[in-house]
Amino acid sequence: MNINSKNKKIIENNPIAFATISGNKPYVIGVAYCKILTKDTILITDNFMKTTVKNIMKNNNIALVAWNKKWKGIQALGKARYYEKGRWLDYVKRMKENKGLPARGAILVKVNKIIKPK
Repeated sequence: MNINSKNKKIIENNPIAFATISGNKPYVIGVAYCKILTKDTILITDNFMKTTVKNIMKNNNIALVAWNKKWKGIQALGKARYYEKGRWLDYVKRMKENKGLPARGAILVKVNKIIKPK
C-alpha cells in the first residue's frame, strides 16, 4: 500500500490515534510523532507504552488514524513488530523528536491498507 506525499504529511505532522487489540477489544492511545520510512512502512517510538506493547506481542494487527486541522485524514491498517534492541531501537534513540525521552523500543508498522474518508 502506498503512503503518498499527501498522506505522509498528514501522518508526520499531526498527532495519531494508534489502536491495538486487547483480547477482542480495541485499545487506543495517542502518539505525538510517527516517521514514514518507505511507501508502506511507519516507525513509532515506544516512550511510555505498556499495554500497547503487550497487545502487539499477542496480536500484531493495528490501525492508526491521522487528520489535520482541516479534518482531512486517513486510516492505515497493518501489522506491527516491536523492537527492544538493535537497529530500529538505535534509530529512534537518535531521533531529535525523542530527545530527553526514554525511547524504550521501536514499533515498525507494515501498512497493508489505507482508507480515506469519502
